[in-house]
Amino acid sequence: MRFHDRREAGRRLAEPLRELLLAGELENPLVLALPRGGVPVGDEIARALHAPLDVLVARKIGAPFNPELGVGAIAGGGPPLFDERSLAALGLTPEGLAPLVERERAELRRREELYRAGRPAPDVRGRTAVVVDDGLATGVTARAALRAVRALGPDRAVLAVPVSSPQAAAALEPETDRLVCLSEPPSFQGVGQWYADFAQVGDDEVVATLRAAAGAR
Repeated sequence: MRFHDRREAGRRLAEPLRELLLAGELENPLVLALPRGGVPVGDEIARALHAPLDVLVARKIGAPFNPELGVGAIAGGGPPLFDERSLAALGLTPEGLAPLVERERAELRRREELYRAGRPAPDVRGRTAVVVDDGLATGVTARAALRAVRALGPDRAVLAVPVSSPQAAAALEPETDRLVCLSEPPSFQGVGQWYADFAQVGDDEVVATLRAAAGAR
């Protein structure tokens, strides 16, 4: 299964979520998209569910010699979450990665301030938090995001993604009340290979999407 772009993926992902809503399994949903790539996906889902849209800012912690190689992640105000096997294989320690964590935490705060423009973080208590991203490779960022959401006390936490590696999906299923994923291809090599258009989402697009969603509400 391939998608034209993130918005088409969001519309297709909204279909099983709408069925859950009609079945009473998504009580009082709140869509929390992981910026930046998860925001167009989440926007389409929020429209379909007639639910509010907000962001859950999470940051990957990359290996010092290869920032694209995620060895951990942070989300919300929670502690960093590390992939212990990756750390051991690469000879890294949480203490040695502390400077990287602080840099990512500063960027996380910058993005929260930019995206929310003074709005408070949403209250998830009594709601179903629907955490959305454009795909899962290792799943470490989504895991940090789910744990940050859980700490805020929602009634339920649902993870929704268009595509995932089978390994990430299996690892994350215990972290969520329900995992909704359209495709878990065994030939998975990266999220971008499953999109015809995987152009980078910029801060301006995120801000504009959130502003339009708030206006629609």
